[in-house]
Amino acid sequence: MIAAIRPDSWNLPLFLHVLGAIVLAGAVASVALASAPAVALRGLPFRILTLVAVPSWLLMRLTGQWIDSKEDIPGDPTWLGIGFTVSDLGLAVLLVATATAWWAQKRPGLRWPRQAAGGLAFLYLLALAVAWWAMSAKPGA
Repeated sequence: MIAAIRPDSWNLPLFLHVLGAIVLAGAVASVALASAPAVALRGLPFRILTLVAVPSWLLMRLTGQWIDSKEDIPGDPTWLGIGFTVSDLGLAVLLVATATAWWAQKRPGLRWPRQAAGGLAFLYLLALAVAWWAMSAKPGA
């Protein structure tokens, strides 16, 4: 019902927020798949993280804050807290995954950095799925 009465001025930040979230989820899923032992594409996870995942996280987070400032939601709804928590903690996960992917690229003989980057990407993908559900279902609203 809220979407039906949303002002037109919210369309651009909301579109950019959703676009950033979709690209981020795709990039994180690509890193998880490219880090699999059977695939082992040496430099691809690092490039995906630096060129796609981190910029899309930035787009998602900044436009999420932009739309939040426009909406003026009363109180602190659960779904908004979940979104901000997953987003903020996700940056730390992305940075650690990027560092381990860089390490895996520089030291191809070591398996643990590649596995760590893939594991972190998979865990963050699960967290993004929870945030996606919370933002669309709006529990507690």
